[in-house]
Amino acid sequence: MNESILDRVVRLQNGLIARATGGQFDGGGGEYGRLRHELFADPLRAQLAPTFVKRCSDIDQFWTFIKYECSTYQERRDLIWNGFRLLIEHLESRGRSAGDDSIAEALRRFGADAVQSTWQKALARRASDPEGAVTLARTLLESVCKHVLDDVGISYGDAEMPKLWALTSEQLNLLPSQHDEEVFRRILGNCQAVVDGIANIRNRLGDAHGRGRKPVRIGARHAELAVNLAGSMASFILNTWLDRTSPTVSKLSDD
Repeated sequence: MNESILDRVVRLQNGLIARATGGQFDGGGGEYGRLRHELFADPLRAQLAPTFVKRCSDIDQFWTFIKYECSTYQERRDLIWNGFRLLIEHLESRGRSAGDDSIAEALRRFGADAVQSTWQKALARRASDPEGAVTLARTLLESVCKHVLDDVGISYGDAEMPKLWALTSEQLNLLPSQHDEEVFRRILGNCQAVVDGIANIRNRLGDAHGRGRKPVRIGARHAELAVNLAGSMASFILNTWLDRTSPTVSKLSDD
C-alpha cells in the first residue's frame, strides 16, 4: 500500500516520540534521514516543519536535544506533538471535508475560544494521535453541552456525558419523548446512541485510563469516525441553540 506524505510525516513524528521516550526510531537513523529529506523537498512543508527537525540532521542529534530540553516523557511528547501540529494540520486540510468547515463555522458563531481550540486539536490528531483525538471528541461534546447549560442557567454538577446530552437536549426540545412524529423520535434517539457510543469508546479505549497487558488499539479510522461524529453532534446542538437565540429568529417569531 502506498503511503501518503501525511502518513510519512506522522511516521516521522511517532518515531521521534518513540526515541524521546526510551524506545528506538523505527527503521533507525537512516529512516529518519530519508523522511527528513523528503519533508524538506517541498518548500512549504519545510517551512512548517518543527524547529528541532530542521536543526537535527540525524537521530543522535535529536536525542541530545530532547533529553536536555525536557525532563519527562510527557513533556517530550507534548513538545513533539506541538512541533508537528501546523504541518499535520496543513496536510490534513488538503483532504478535509466540507463538514469540517461547517462545524468550525458553527463553533465560530458560538464564540467560545476553548471549544474551537478543542475541535482543531481533535482534527489535527485524528491521524497522528488517535487515542488523544478520541478523548478530545468527548471533550468537545462535554464542553458544548456545558456552555449551553451555563447559558440557560441549568446546573449539571458532576454529570457524565450521556446526562449532559440529555439535559441539553431537554432544554432545546431535542429529546425523542418531546416529539410525536416517529421519524424525528427515531433520529433523535439515534443521536443519543451516537453520544453514548463516543462516551463509551473514550472510556474504554481513549488515553484517559490505564491499560491491561493486551490493550485494544485505536486506529486513525476509528479516531476519524469518533471526531467526525462528535463534531456533527456538537454542530447540531450549537446550530439549534444559535437559531433559538438569534435576534433574527426571535423577530420572526414575534411577527
